[in-house]
Amino acid sequence: MKIEILGTGCAKCKTLEQNVMAALGKVGKFAELKKVEDITEIMQYGVMTTPGLVIDGQVVSVGKVLSPDEIAQLIQKAG
Repeated sequence: MKIEILGTGCAKCKTLEQNVMAALGKVGKFAELKKVEDITEIMQYGVMTTPGLVIDGQVVSVGKVLSPDEIAQLIQKAG
């Protein structure tokens, strides 16, 4: 599983990264975690508002900081 956090390094992006790590611990899964800070690369996903969350190439959230519980549900759905 590959999880990408799309954002330029703002406070919301950092909070989302922390919440992703907490969610992974909660569900007991391992994932490759990548921060994407290059605006051109972010726009290739069609994301115009950060932070964005991508799981296995699928954009699952844009413009908001999901809670660890919300992220855990998305991780479980992704398999």
